Amino acid sequence: MRNWQVERRKRTRHLIELGGLVVKARVIELTGDDRALIYGALLWMADKLESE
Repeated sequence: MRNWQVERRKRTRHLIELGGLVVKARVIELTGDDRALIYGALLWMADKLESE
């Protein structure tokens, strides 16, 4: 397998695992699967983490 394919699979697995955390935290249920709201919440959280 080519190096770029290995790296792409690693990245894909990482993104899937992060999505799993969103599901486990019930964010999808709590927001009604509103992706704009989820994205905004993640941006807000990142801003808070950077400021402290």
